[in-house]
Amino acid sequence: MASKHSAGILLFRRGDEGEVEFLLVHPGGPFWKRKDLGAWSIPKGQIEHEEEARACAIRELREELGPAPDLDPAQLIELGSIKQRAGKVVEAWAAEAEFDPARLDSNTFSMEWPPRSGGEQEFPEIDRAEWFDLEGAREKILPAQAELLDRLLERLGSADGERGFPER
Repeated sequence: MASKHSAGILLFRRGDEGEVEFLLVHPGGPFWKRKDLGAWSIPKGQIEHEEEARACAIRELREELGPAPDLDPAQLIELGSIKQRAGKVVEAWAAEAEFDPARLDSNTFSMEWPPRSGGEQEFPEIDRAEWFDLEGAREKILPAQAELLDRLLERLGSADGERGFPER
């Protein structure tokens, strides 16, 4: 069986002191409700049959955030791919953009809940979005995705997420 293949975008911005901040999302649904450290992710989703990965990443950003920023695909910063613990491969890009987490309007999914109840409930795919500094992002993000933070900082020319990267 082929492993799942996803694509996503790591949004970032510069804080008041010039430090890089990262937008991460928390998965919705009952299985993730009490999980926090090591449970957050970049907005991402499964690549559909014959879909181009970059197009998937932009589509998923809109589906998971709702009023996502408009991004120029040519301006995305390529971060390469990582392999998560369960074998899922995630291709990632980064983009500097603003997003207000209070405006989160994620798409939803349905599942039988409670288990074996026969009843279906609908849950948001993403229940929270939040901006984190580097230290906070490292604590919250799925362990395999932490590499994406480092890759972005490397491409921006900053080892510690503070200043030292080119102005746009």
